[in-house]
Amino acid sequence: MTPSPPPPSSALVPATFPPPPNPKDPSSPQPSPIPRVPPPLPAPDPSRGRRRPRTALPSRRRAEPARTGGAPGAHRIRCLGPLIGPVLGPGTAMLSRLGALLQQAVETREPSVDLLEAFTEHWKGITGYYLEATDESTPAKQTDIPWRLKQMLDILVYEEKQHPAGEAGPCLEYLLQHKVLETLSTLGKAEYPPGMRQQVLLFFSRVLGQVQHPLLHYLNVHRPVQKLLQLSGHPLGSGTEKEEAQFAAVLCAKIQQDPTLLAYILEGKSILNGRKAQEQPGTPPGEGAEHPPARRDGNLVTSLVGLSKSQASRVALKARENLLLLTGLPQEAAAACLVRSGALCQLLSEHLCHLHGAVPPCAHPDDVLAMGRASWRSPGDAGGAGDFAGKESLVAFFCWLDFLDELVAGAHPLVAGALGEAVEEKFFRGVLQPQLLQMSELAILSATAVLSGTVRQLRAPPLLQRLVFFLLGPGGHPKTPGDPPHPLRAHLIDRCDHLSDEISLASLRLFEELLRVPHEEVVLSLVLRNLQARGYLQRGPPVPDERSAPEPDPDEEEEEEEDPYFTDGFPENGFGMGKKNQGGSSPLGKGHVSEVVSSFLCLVPEEAKTSSCLEEGGYDTYVHDALGMVQASRSRAASWGWPPAPRPLNGCPPEGQFYEGRFLKVLFDRLARILDQPYSLNLQVTSVLSLLAAFPHPHLHEYLLDPYLSLAPGCRSLFSVLVRVIGELMQRIQRVPHFRAKLLLVRQQLLGLVPGEQMEHATLFKGVVVLEEFCKELAAIALVKGPPEGPP
Repeated sequence: MTPSPPPPSSALVPATFPPPPNPKDPSSPQPSPIPRVPPPLPAPDPSRGRRRPRTALPSRRRAEPARTGGAPGAHRIRCLGPLIGPVLGPGTAMLSRLGALLQQAVETREPSVDLLEAFTEHWKGITGYYLEATDESTPAKQTDIPWRLKQMLDILVYEEKQHPAGEAGPCLEYLLQHKVLETLSTLGKAEYPPGMRQQVLLFFSRVLGQVQHPLLHYLNVHRPVQKLLQLSGHPLGSGTEKEEAQFAAVLCAKIQQDPTLLAYILEGKSILNGRKAQEQPGTPPGEGAEHPPARRDGNLVTSLVGLSKSQASRVALKARENLLLLTGLPQEAAAACLVRSGALCQLLSEHLCHLHGAVPPCAHPDDVLAMGRASWRSPGDAGGAGDFAGKESLVAFFCWLDFLDELVAGAHPLVAGALGEAVEEKFFRGVLQPQLLQMSELAILSATAVLSGTVRQLRAPPLLQRLVFFLLGPGGHPKTPGDPPHPLRAHLIDRCDHLSDEISLASLRLFEELLRVPHEEVVLSLVLRNLQARGYLQRGPPVPDERSAPEPDPDEEEEEEEDPYFTDGFPENGFGMGKKNQGGSSPLGKGHVSEVVSSFLCLVPEEAKTSSCLEEGGYDTYVHDALGMVQASRSRAASWGWPPAPRPLNGCPPEGQFYEGRFLKVLFDRLARILDQPYSLNLQVTSVLSLLAAFPHPHLHEYLLDPYLSLAPGCRSLFSVLVRVIGELMQRIQRVPHFRAKLLLVRQQLLGLVPGEQMEHATLFKGVVVLEEFCKELAAIALVKGPPEGPP
């Protein structure tokens, strides 16, 4: 065999290989990393229709036309080619082929994806699932449906960015023309596969929230939206509250941007059963008598109200915030649509009645009033520290009431008026009134306590006005004893003087809450309308007053007995009545506040004063509290337009016998029995009278805080009632041995300085303590308010 010719001399030179690299020697040459080419992806199996490989959306860079000279990076690779060979030596051929391969990969461009084809492919994949699937128990999350819905959403959003604003792309047109949303809402209603409703709600929320093109005007959009809203609250939808709240929030955001959409979403037609929805909650008489009333159709309002009752606090909070958003729309057309088509007022007031019915009848007034004002945004802070039966029910009721109060305060006047009317009809008259008029003592206590909490909770003017008129009746001319009373008003006032001390105490607390309400009609109805003509003053020439003489004559004491409110033996140096002028007020009462203050401080005789024995402060300890109370009263009455001075007598029409009114009569009667009543009841009576005295109306100030009034025959004022109580006290002091020592012991027991012990005449001693403190409080209020200014 002939040997082959030898190669060229250059090829005979043996190849020299570098020594193996030493990892520990950094100067040792290291091999260059050779990139690995990933294996090609397997082709998708056409037999599997339920899951396909993710279709990559074309990026903006791929959509641009190819630049001249090849793909980016190709020139860099070509430039690096001549440099690689000399450096790498023998491996040049292999790396050259690798470089060519990389260059070809870079220069090769991926063909653009047809968006409409990809969109329809994903939609057909979803519909094909229902033809191919055999396991009906497989949850929707374990199928490719969520992924395909996400791809459809991404395609719609991407397509919209590629088109001018306001122009619908082919994928969006396909969505609308082929009723994709209609089909999805039907699949969501069927809840097949399990969890499909959740996926549909998410897709609707994302499409409506991310696609900027207006969609809710289209019939093929707002009709399936209505269908989904009607499914809210369905038993099958109990696990989709979060998605339902998100869906409703997106709709409310769209309505806020364009309030005209509300008419599309609250369309008065049932989509599920194809019948006309009722526009009014009740059926007219004679219509539908043979058939039961149809159920209330679901819509955005019913969905939000249902979600606002959720046990999930975040869901309920979000739903209530969206209700506030809807009712606060300033457009009158939107407000009218809510009132007419939404059943909003009936649903909200019915739930209030339902929560009130869940409150146990054993709720005690002390527990209710100790709760404080509730807040629907933080219901955990409303219950206070104590625990008692029915606390959770009360918190839920007052939180819902607080939500309604805020909703009415910020709602359009049309919505606020309709909701106030519904609350009055269904709750005030339908629930509260029968409970307040019943005869059971336990029921009266519970109903009065809940009513007191209701009065304290409400601040929205439309609700306050209806509540005040419901309790006290409409205002009018001054009432006389013979006038027919407002039934509920008369019952509530008479219960302040009830045989049961607990009912009297609860009723007095109710009126204290009412007097704190920022509504003028409360004070007008209870007190002021009987004082407008100043009929309590003596008219005509001034009557000489022997009590004001510098040197009183004992022979004239018989004339003092003509005044039924002054008793024999009363010390004259403490509260001598000054000379009256024709207007009825003394110049001292107007010009010298110190004289008025001294008149109240000197009412209680020294034998009955014990505060100084315990080094307690005088009336000045009440000045700070009196200042806060007077300022709060002035703030409430600032917008009521009360006159700064009393009305001149010559401008007041003459009237018959003066009548102080039912409310003041009960308070004065209770105050006259202060020495024989329970301690807690005396505190409440004096608290209500102090609150009345703090009001800035000049007639009320004159009647309650001026000791120098020239009263008409048969009339009494607050000061004259106190004078009679002091006269009775002076007589009883003489009949009780060691009166002052026992009185001091009782005061120490009330302050907690000594342990409480059973003692004879304890009620009398506690009444004297309250009487002394009440006179000090009145003196502080008179000091803070000052005298009324202007002509008498």
